[in-house]
Amino acid sequence: MWAPACIMEEELPWLLVNEVGGIRGILHSHVPFLKKHFHLITMKEFLENRKDVGKKVQAIYLWWHKPVIDKELLQSLPNLKVIANSGVGMDHLDLNLIASFGVKMANAPRAVSSTTADTGMALLLASARRLVEVHNISISPSMDYCEADILGVKVAGATLGIIGMGRIGYKIAVRAKAFEMNILYHNRTRRKVQEEQAVGATYCKKIDSLLQQADFVMLVVSLTPQTHKLIGKRELELMKPTATLINISRGAVVDQEALVAALQTGVIRAAALDVTAPEPLPRDHALLKLKNVIITPHLGIKTDKATYMITEEAVENILAALNGLPLPSEVLPS
Repeated sequence: MWAPACIMEEELPWLLVNEVGGIRGILHSHVPFLKKHFHLITMKEFLENRKDVGKKVQAIYLWWHKPVIDKELLQSLPNLKVIANSGVGMDHLDLNLIASFGVKMANAPRAVSSTTADTGMALLLASARRLVEVHNISISPSMDYCEADILGVKVAGATLGIIGMGRIGYKIAVRAKAFEMNILYHNRTRRKVQEEQAVGATYCKKIDSLLQQADFVMLVVSLTPQTHKLIGKRELELMKPTATLINISRGAVVDQEALVAALQTGVIRAAALDVTAPEPLPRDHALLKLKNVIITPHLGIKTDKATYMITEEAVENILAALNGLPLPSEVLPS
């Protein structure tokens, strides 16, 4: 009975992953599903037998940006057909280099949009009501009572400015409407009128207009040369001194030195960041010492269901590429 099973596994396409488990490895709970479709090979196994294994690998599944895709690796995989990314952002990849090897690329927008939107709203609410700060007070050994002037800000009736109204940004608007917020948005292309009306969103053609009006500014853009340090000293100074900046996109979208200065001097009220540059920040970074900052370790997609859906979407894209079919979530170089 063993021979047919071995033959069956050999007939499966070979999928390269960074590792199983650990900080940068695919989740153990996803392995049985992946093994239904692929023969899994880790980077360690590949590097131990690069010449023979390299010829067999047809796909790579990136988990948390690993393995690193560079020219040397691509040259080692002559039969590579597709790279599937476990998220939406592709700023860690040289798309033109990959395309030059005839390799297709895919991300996972369907799987991540709802959970990332949840993270954005969670950060907004936690910052508005100072939940981390008052939690620390509550568990302090010297806790007697909470000072009467430790006050949050009201969310209902406040104005949320969403910068980047794609799939995730729109889902944030849906959630913000349920919290009775006024919604402004800035995007490269304006949404359809029906979509705006469904969530009560108003389009701001100029980002400056949004920054000047919003009580909460949420960044939901991809990292590109155009969005690198999109929010800097000038933009922060346009915001209300009572405003909060929330970043769930990429750390480099914000000039962090300018943000530190703005938070220290009262240019803005607070910040809530699921992303930083780098990740994690150095332990002596100024942002880690400020009470008016909440930082989470890039939790955007990290729920049990969302991560499994990401793997399912990756498998769907890989199998489509290997069978010569259109990729549901193909990403093309700009």
